Amino acid sequence: MIANIGALLSERARISPEMEALADLPAGMRLCYRELDALTERVAGALAPLVQKGGRLAVLAANSHWHAAIMFAAARLGAILVPLNWRLTAPELAYQLDDCEPGVVIFDRANAELAAALKASHPDLTWMPLEDGAGSLAGRATAAPEVPARSVTAEDGFLILYTSGTTGRPKGALHTHGSSLAWCFSTLASFENRVGDRQLLVVPLFHIAGICLLLNAAHRGFTQVIAGGFDPDETWQLIEAERITSMFAVPTMINLMRASAARERCDHGSLRWIMCGAAPVPVTLIDVYAGFGIDIHQVYGSTEVHGGIAILPPAYAHTKKGSTGLPCFGMEVRVFDQDGKDVKPGERGELVTRGRHVFREYWRRPEATEESFRDGWFYLGDIGEVDGDGFITIRDRSKDMIISGGENVYPAEIEDVLMRHSGVLEVAVIGQPDQRWGETPLAVVVRREGAAEEAALFAELAALCAENLGRFKRPTGYRTIDVLPRNASGKVMKHVLKAQVLEAIA
Repeated sequence: MIANIGALLSERARISPEMEALADLPAGMRLCYRELDALTERVAGALAPLVQKGGRLAVLAANSHWHAAIMFAAARLGAILVPLNWRLTAPELAYQLDDCEPGVVIFDRANAELAAALKASHPDLTWMPLEDGAGSLAGRATAAPEVPARSVTAEDGFLILYTSGTTGRPKGALHTHGSSLAWCFSTLASFENRVGDRQLLVVPLFHIAGICLLLNAAHRGFTQVIAGGFDPDETWQLIEAERITSMFAVPTMINLMRASAARERCDHGSLRWIMCGAAPVPVTLIDVYAGFGIDIHQVYGSTEVHGGIAILPPAYAHTKKGSTGLPCFGMEVRVFDQDGKDVKPGERGELVTRGRHVFREYWRRPEATEESFRDGWFYLGDIGEVDGDGFITIRDRSKDMIISGGENVYPAEIEDVLMRHSGVLEVAVIGQPDQRWGETPLAVVVRREGAAEEAALFAELAALCAENLGRFKRPTGYRTIDVLPRNASGKVMKHVLKAQVLEAIA
């Protein structure tokens, strides 16, 4: 029985030693599972003196074969991996470092400047470059000592991923080895990966989707081809050159790929399917890809429950138009009313799930954890319904989350930054339609008396957001309003505000 994620790789290396595990295209590095397992052992040996069981190991680096080795090495040491989103600003990342208190932060050459800014505010942490110098991880791993034996069980912590919070501060979702292994076993019967497949990895490894792709490959036995980022033309070229059979993308990405002229020039006959998540895929787009001979599988999940707990195969794209799909194998997903009772088929309520695939807790946030779990069920925060055939449909995103280009953007986090400006009395952030990104944030501001004129105020707010928020979180528009619409309990009615503002814009 595989007890932890580190053993997952060991077992795959034993069964399929010469199968290609990773093709790191930017680095020009290809590793079979035997070689990845050996690299993982050396990395674990290099890190063992610096991180104890239960200690946190943070990574600030672009996708590479090192990411996989560090992840599996941390798992073998019983350390908790904390992938950091390099798209964020230094103040945003500083909060996460304060929260998780990692023993070591590994950073790559591309993020050296960001790491230097963080090191200035966190000099007590151990900062380790990935590639450069004798003190780098690459240097240490060339002659690493033997890995000390550590008992790592399914109940031990494996991974912390920060999910933007509705209270304005991100929360660290802590997954155990057991929860991640349970997800692997469930998706084995739900996803159409085959032994020997070649999957293109273009999503970042600081997202749950990227982590799950690595785990799924080691569990099922196929290859991850790591690209240097996403470019629609290059993606089609890589599909041809690497004989890619599947990939994960968000709707924005496959929409850009559809418009790419490179598709007609490239042989994409090897590509059987694309798994698409983070937002609904229009049926028209599914039909376009069907014409290319490529199936689109829609998947629904969240950071707290791994990369997929429900999937809609392309065969149901029309008959179950708008649906998120059926729960993955062995996963319980239900819809509850406000009293925690099942609603009837077709009635709306809040989606809940339970099982081994669910994360354990929000790191050092017992109140938030308690609020999210009731009677063993995790409340997903989405409003939806289940029809008589068991298909799930999401009707609304509770907590007002915006999905911009596949990234989850929470208005409260943006509002928290904007309220720091002395000219802002109140602010509410809503999503506005965007042809390229699906949605982008729009800030609706109540100006304080004596504040600067609109143009000057908006410029100052944009500068404030540029300092404190990742690019994908920054509002793409600003509007002023005299009074924000509120309900009887004083809460801003964002659905009313959104209707008012978007009508005025139109």
